[in-house]
Amino acid sequence: MPAAKQLQVMIVEDHPLFSKGLASLIMSRREYNVVGEASSLSEARAIAEREKPALAIVDINLGNESGMDLIPWLKSQDPDIVILVLSMYDERYYSERILRLGARGYIMKDEAGNKVLDAIKTVMSGKVYLSGAERERLFESITGEGRREVKDSPLSVWKLSDRELQVFSLIGKGLGTIEIAARFNLSTKTIDTHKEHIKMKLHCSSSQELRQMAIEWSNHPGVS
Repeated sequence: MPAAKQLQVMIVEDHPLFSKGLASLIMSRREYNVVGEASSLSEARAIAEREKPALAIVDINLGNESGMDLIPWLKSQDPDIVILVLSMYDERYYSERILRLGARGYIMKDEAGNKVLDAIKTVMSGKVYLSGAERERLFESITGEGRREVKDSPLSVWKLSDRELQVFSLIGKGLGTIEIAARFNLSTKTIDTHKEHIKMKLHCSSSQELRQMAIEWSNHPGVS
């Protein structure tokens, strides 16, 4: 009887030790085969084009790059690819965003290994994987029951668009307008416009206040 076909998996993670540990965990199941580990967007794109993985496990924080930029690209190349985000970023601020981009699940890095394997099994079965608490929060947000909780969340970052949140995060890492513009291949004027929108949404009266708020956000538990 021929052996069952293995599921081809790609890992996108910029911390080598974590990536190796995750690969080892996944390969402990005979039905999975890790075909590549990438630490940057360019490496991830090259592996995806070469190996055509069925599953991509993607971290959001890739140094000065964002895994959020990879999700729509992967889906444009292969609409059938399944994407699971595995990150230290608090799922309250990112799960809905990554689902809109095309990912099928979100799991925090501090979860146990068996939970990660459960998440993989869930998304590969065609379902969405989120923690129980996050599923409940999203339901309350949709129905309006949980709007007060969302409104009172730290820094109200739920108000920011995906790009604004990325810019805000990079400000918190100490990057200036020119560096952020180069990172996204945008003009400095566009970045300044994003900053003004962020200031309005977060009720910042000055660029200094915005910078301080971004730093505090970056140091918030579960964010960095």
